[in-house]
Amino acid sequence: MTVRSTDDLRAKIREVPDFPKPGILFYDITTLLRDAEAFHEVIDRMAADVKDDKIDLVVGMESRGFIFAAPLADRLGAGFVPVRKLGKLPGDVVSVEYDLEYGSATLEMHKDAIKPGARVLIVDDLLATGGTVAGTIELVKELKGEIVCLAFLIELAALKGRDKLAGYEIATLIKY
Repeated sequence: MTVRSTDDLRAKIREVPDFPKPGILFYDITTLLRDAEAFHEVIDRMAADVKDDKIDLVVGMESRGFIFAAPLADRLGAGFVPVRKLGKLPGDVVSVEYDLEYGSATLEMHKDAIKPGARVLIVDDLLATGGTVAGTIELVKELKGEIVCLAFLIELAALKGRDKLAGYEIATLIKY
């Protein structure tokens, strides 16, 4: 397998102007995901960033976070916990409402998903304003999980999401 540079991986991400609305530049990761070697390289690099942290669970947010969190959990020998949108999980859940750039949303996780003291890696495809991951942090903390690191494929540095996540180790592969 060819090891790719960060620039090679960045080149695999399609930039779509004015999507989903005028003035937004959307970073389409589907063009990276369809390249098996690039996708494998991304998971390898994300795993390398946290391999010494003894992760028990990888938490991924709906829906693109699942794409990275599940194979990363497998690679790390950890369990996978999905965080879903309101009403998508059966059984008892914990919930958090959080702010988006254009309103608010609710995230849920099963109440029995994390045992107290479990070492947790939170994964998503993109760090923008930090609202979704901040909500996920609240859910993990409510269940008394220990957050070891936050990992993202892409960080949009100008949106300062990292500021909202002060005090947490953050690993990103590609910054814009």
